[in-house]
Amino acid sequence: MADRVKKVTYCYAKVPSRAGQGARVLKELRDADVSLLAFSGFPAGGGKAQLDFIVESATELRRVARNNGWRLSKPKKAFLVTGNDAVGAVERHIAKLADQKISVTAADAVCAGKGRYGMILWVKPKDFARASRTMRAK
Repeated sequence: MADRVKKVTYCYAKVPSRAGQGARVLKELRDADVSLLAFSGFPAGGGKAQLDFIVESATELRRVARNNGWRLSKPKKAFLVTGNDAVGAVERHIAKLADQKISVTAADAVCAGKGRYGMILWVKPKDFARASRTMRAK
């Protein structure tokens, strides 16, 4: 089966970089039944951490954020890649972009078990349409 490359929208929130903050935010999302397609968290400097939320629909995410006083970013775009895990599964997508002189801003990939993998991939906004065509994103 061929890999699936999906255009996704995400928002992020910056939270204090302290133990338990990510767990607290994720619990609120779970309790509100917000289903995440992907999640990424990392240090953002200045005592903050950035939490990226990729969801099917941002409506519920925004409601939970508003109820909890979280400031969400404006919607941004990324790619969600899923497929069969094999040697070079991630490289083939990165190479397609490199061949078109499109720089990857960031990528997170993981083996999902049972022969599957997933990857979140970010490019600069100015390159998003060209990257979409290059990767045949839906």
